[in-house]
Amino acid sequence: MTGRITIDRDKCIGSGQCVFRAPDIFDLDDDGYSYVKVHANAERDAVSTAVANCPADAISFEGRLDT
Repeated sequence: MTGRITIDRDKCIGSGQCVFRAPDIFDLDDDGYSYVKVHANAERDAVSTAVANCPADAISFEGRLDT
C-alpha cells in the first residue's frame, strides 16, 4: 500500500468494526477509539473493507492501495 490511513477521532464512535475487519492494521486505544497500528504493508482488501464498514465513516486513506 502506498499512502496513509487516517481516522477522524471526532467522527469515530469506537464500534470496533475496523478492528474486527482488519485486526493487523487497526486497534482501539484506552479511550475506546480506533487508531492505525500499521500503515506500511497494509493489505488493500483489509483497508477497503474497514473503510466500507465503518459506521461513522471515520476512516479514510490518501494515496494508492496497490498491494
